[in-house]
Amino acid sequence: MAGASGVIGIRLVPLLVEAGHEVAGMTRSPEKAESLRELGAEPVVCDVFDDWALTVFVTGFGPDLVMHQLTDLPDDVEKLAEFWPRNDRMRSEGTRNLVAAATAAGASRFLAQSIAWKLPSDRQKSTDEHERMVLEADGVVVRYGQLYGPDTFYPDETPPPPRVHVDEAGRRTVPLLDAPTGIVVVVEDD
Repeated sequence: MAGASGVIGIRLVPLLVEAGHEVAGMTRSPEKAESLRELGAEPVVCDVFDDWALTVFVTGFGPDLVMHQLTDLPDDVEKLAEFWPRNDRMRSEGTRNLVAAATAAGASRFLAQSIAWKLPSDRQKSTDEHERMVLEADGVVVRYGQLYGPDTFYPDETPPPPRVHVDEAGRRTVPLLDAPTGIVVVVEDD
């Protein structure tokens, strides 16, 4: 799982381990490796933009499924606009590198997070390209609503729809490991 130390990743790792999966949890932060081990993952420190190291790691682990839970967003919502180019790169180059590594490793499944709301047209392009790459790899696109709850931009309030509590997003992702290629929307019913 790329992005295992992220907001959804830290919820998914223990759920996947509990379900009997062997999880390699990728983070680019050496400081987060031990916390991933404590959650039950085999921690791997790797940057998705280092395509050579990424491919070596993924092929060495030999996964059946590669999961993309990567974003590059700030902790402070007020700084969000500053991070758009970084997050767009994660969705373009990062996705391309993960798909290539999964293909090289012979992984039979690929699952990647996306968003359930539309962005302004100048910002939507990278999301559309990201989803296209995932679908062309016969993967599953998981469109999450705006996340709320601990560790999110909305820890103490509920954002407008589409939305989903971050813990529920994690729980509803686990069964999608076996979903057929396509787009799945994970939001609360309103």
